[in-house]
Amino acid sequence: MQLVREFKPIREHQKLYSQAVWITIGGNLVLAIGKALVAYLSGSAAIYSDAANSISDVIYSLLLVLGLYVATRPPDLSHPQGHSRFEPLTGLIVTLSMFFASYAAGNNAIQRYMAGGEVIALDLPTLVLLGSAGIKAVMFILIRNIANKLNSPALKTTSKDNLSDVLTSVAAFIGVLGSSVIHPLADPIAGFLVAVWIFIQAFKAGKENLGLLTGKGATSEEIDAFVKAVEEVPGVINVHHIMTDYVGPKLIVDVHINVDGSTTLRDSHAISDAVAQKLREFPQVDRAYVHLEPDDWVD
Repeated sequence: MQLVREFKPIREHQKLYSQAVWITIGGNLVLAIGKALVAYLSGSAAIYSDAANSISDVIYSLLLVLGLYVATRPPDLSHPQGHSRFEPLTGLIVTLSMFFASYAAGNNAIQRYMAGGEVIALDLPTLVLLGSAGIKAVMFILIRNIANKLNSPALKTTSKDNLSDVLTSVAAFIGVLGSSVIHPLADPIAGFLVAVWIFIQAFKAGKENLGLLTGKGATSEEIDAFVKAVEEVPGVINVHHIMTDYVGPKLIVDVHINVDGSTTLRDSHAISDAVAQKLREFPQVDRAYVHLEPDDWVD
């Protein structure tokens, strides 16, 4: 049995996590305060929906700090496999805040629609929505880049939330504009569409993070690639069994290989090392357990 690599906290990774957290907290706090104030002053349902989303973003930003801190802790007796599963758990909490924002936005939009809507001035609300979209676009790019470097499910969910915020701000802008040039009901309709968009993004993100928490494995294409790579190692006759499991954002691979039964222990160990090295070349693989069996082995 061979362990691909040991659990060693990487200082550079922790630095990137810290950058992502501060970008998220700072940006969301500024936007939440600004939108809430403008929603109160203007009475716009679309901006209220956007403000509710930003307030939920502030809440998950604070939870993100705690979740990523726990996720990057080294293994201990209580969690010998490490704490990386806390990261998709944090991502799931982010999706819950998105669901809440969707409910709040949709409920407000329906109430405004039933009341007949109202014309929203194009001055301050317009500037806030366009500024919000610009800030969120920058946050999306920055967080997405960090998430890709770390292969972080929590940060990938956060970046998706930022992207959805860009689109919902644009939709809210259209609603404000529509209330003036088309019909007052355009504003609550846009607010409701914002709520639906938030719900869809939350559902997709929740499904992904829930899969990582409940033992989701690699895709069939990934497994085929693992098997092909292992069978290219000199001394490997074939792959007898392979099983994969996500522990947090990366995979554990358990592979059983057949080798010549007369191979010496030293040569067998070298083959095992080579197989582990091959699997290590896949960025989605965190650890691999390699089991050697003679070529005539039958379960």
